Amino acid sequence: MKTVYDFVVKTNKNTPLSLKDYEGKILLIVNTASKCGLTPQFKDLQALYDVYKEQGFEILGFPCDQFNNQEYDNINETTQFCQINYGVTFPILAKIDVNGKNEDPLYTFLKDQKQGLFSKKIKWNFTKFLINRKGEVVKRYSPSYAPSKIEKDLLQLI
Repeated sequence: MKTVYDFVVKTNKNTPLSLKDYEGKILLIVNTASKCGLTPQFKDLQALYDVYKEQGFEILGFPCDQFNNQEYDNINETTQFCQINYGVTFPILAKIDVNGKNEDPLYTFLKDQKQGLFSKKIKWNFTKFLINRKGEVVKRYSPSYAPSKIEKDLLQLI
C-alpha cells in the first residue's frame, strides 16, 4: 500500500527531499500562504511543533499561490516572512500547486486518502492533513480548523 513516504518533494532550495526521511514520525502537512487571513495559524502550528517535535512530530509547510495569489513569488521571501513574523522553525518547502493539472503528486495522494466535506479539492490555504507513524493519512482538517484543536488527535498518535 502506498504511503506518504513514497513521495519526493522539493525543499525551499529546490533540491529533492524524500518523505521516507520522515518515516516513523507523525506528520502534519499544510498548504500555507503568507498573505492570507489565516496566516496567523503559523503561530499555533509553531506552538504545536515546539511541544511535540521531541516526540517525533513534524510539520511540513507547502506554500501555495493558488488562492487569490496570497504567497510571495520568491520562496526566500516566504521563509523569511514565516521566521520573522511567526518564529517558524518547521520546514517550509518549495511552493506547489495543490489542485489542477500541475498539482503536486503528494497532494493528489492526500486528497484521494481523505476528501473534504463535499469534494476532494483543496478549497483554501491552511488545509491540514494528519499522518500517522506508518505514513497513513488519518485526518483532514478544514482551513479554518484551529491548529490547537489538532492536539487531541495528535496525542492519540504519540
